Amino acid sequence: MPALAGANIIYGLGMLEMGVTFSAAQLLIDADIAEMILYAVNGIAVNDGTLSVDVTKEVGYKKDFLTHRNTFNNRNIQSQPRLIDRQMRNRWEEAGSSTMTQRAEVLARKLIAEYRPAPLAEEAQKGIRRLVNAREKELGLPPSED
Repeated sequence: MPALAGANIIYGLGMLEMGVTFSAAQLLIDADIAEMILYAVNGIAVNDGTLSVDVTKEVGYKKDFLTHRNTFNNRNIQSQPRLIDRQMRNRWEEAGSSTMTQRAEVLARKLIAEYRPAPLAEEAQKGIRRLVNAREKELGLPPSED
């Protein structure tokens, strides 16, 4: 509601225990929620296509829209979080009954394990090296080897 009223900051993503603890899994859960908020704030297109006007005429009164191909094709009108599981209970149980926290922990570990930072530009590396060398000299330390 604050976002729909114009608030434009979300604070504390990933924080636990009044900000004393940080959780990568909680960050991913909070990011999913933040993405859903942004999705809602951006609004939903309302036109003949998204309202399925032609399909409504085709299917008719008191008929089944759920099995119509248009319903499947427009399923992305709803936000698509990575961690919230919208499956029916039986499918969720068949898939292992994992909680959102469990899925977030698995994803956090995967992202951390696979993360490869982009290398710094050569000029930035040289600048950092100059700063380190200057500080080491001030402290009377031997120069670092690269």
